Amino acid sequence: MPKQQVRKQIHLAAHFPGVNNTTVWSVPESGSQIEFDSFVHLARTAERGLFDFFFLAEGLRLREHRGRIFDLDVVGRPDTFTVLDALAGVTTHLGLAGTINTTFNEPFELARQFASLDHLSGGRAAWNAVTSSDAFTGENFRRGGYLDHSQRYVRAAEVVDATRAIWDSRAGGAPVVDRERGVFGGPAPRFSYRGTQFDIEGVYGLPASPQGYPVQIQAGDSEEGREFAAAKADAIFSRHGELEDGRQFYTDIKTRLAKYGRRRDDLKILPAATFVLGDSDADAQERAREIRLQQVGPQTAIAFLEQVWGRDLSGYDPDGPLPEIDPVDNANITRGRVRHAKDPRAIAEAWRAKAEAEKLSIRELIIEVTARQQFVGTPAQVAAEIDRYVQSDAADGFVLVPHLTPAGLDEFVDKVVPELQDLGSFRTEYTGVTLREHLGLRHPHRGSEGVRAS
Repeated sequence: MPKQQVRKQIHLAAHFPGVNNTTVWSVPESGSQIEFDSFVHLARTAERGLFDFFFLAEGLRLREHRGRIFDLDVVGRPDTFTVLDALAGVTTHLGLAGTINTTFNEPFELARQFASLDHLSGGRAAWNAVTSSDAFTGENFRRGGYLDHSQRYVRAAEVVDATRAIWDSRAGGAPVVDRERGVFGGPAPRFSYRGTQFDIEGVYGLPASPQGYPVQIQAGDSEEGREFAAAKADAIFSRHGELEDGRQFYTDIKTRLAKYGRRRDDLKILPAATFVLGDSDADAQERAREIRLQQVGPQTAIAFLEQVWGRDLSGYDPDGPLPEIDPVDNANITRGRVRHAKDPRAIAEAWRAKAEAEKLSIRELIIEVTARQQFVGTPAQVAAEIDRYVQSDAADGFVLVPHLTPAGLDEFVDKVVPELQDLGSFRTEYTGVTLREHLGLRHPHRGSEGVRAS
């Protein structure tokens, strides 16, 4: 008999849905974005569902639109390390991933913070390294917005390398303790790193952490970002969610690994995705339509359009056609996060063509162009579709972004996870302890030691 093919195992992460264009915050089911109980609920639900990790985004400054705080940003976000350190005490297996900026943080501080989280959690820390050349955000920091856009990945690479040099200084373990001779400790383990961004040396005060390095996540999609990921990342938080687009991105990234002496399994590709479940496909589709209308209300639709047009468009009907006037260059109309390309006229032209071809109003268009990859259907249909993406090498799994805080993941765990397990594509128990073991990643200092099947 022919040998049965082993199914790829699906990796799942849970994104905490801070207020953004994915979140529905105006309904009674929506809870607090900042109370600790909300973080606990989502994290424990993800762990009950045997997810690989819990994922926190970062917001270093509230976005502003037309000089006012953007309406979906008003609640802010607690400090990432504070939240993850606290979650380490109320979970046992779930990985804890934080988005921390490489532009405004120093390697020694990052080394201590992430190693502390890794120790406190027993080896479950992950770092989503992001860059910023945004002077608006930089106003909150000593160095301000000095960093040129072209230098952001130069600094990011050196931040990661310097931080790893600090961790490597303790890779051999704790100093020798000889009680009979009264020797407690050995020579101070020194670190040293010199580059264009940093010239540092000193003594690192923590022993080697359980994972050696926290799992490294990266989200950039430029050519520089792809090379950075191929060289240094363990996982990519990807925006390539559609099947064929995902396959192309998957092949491109996996092909780049060899030049850095890495194997295909050394890097996991995890696109962001939302989901909507229903008792039937028609029921799920109707629920998805209602949710998108809640996510992109009339005011939000006009605000998104203003970001491209660079104008005050408050006089336009969101249920009417796109403006006939052309965009103007006004990148500062929305500050803190740019949601469109640098050529507003090209974007406007493409949007007009789409709106005309599909007969879309302003609001309907914005719903279309801001949508994430979305799995919609019965639990069995959603499980089968997720499995198809992974078995087709369009992804290694997904970072799920619920539309409700904090209970938006409950239905997925209760109904979809059992379907994935029945397909043989998802674990029925945790077989490892560390996040590297959950993801099937090698320990940076011990090779394949510690890697377990998921």
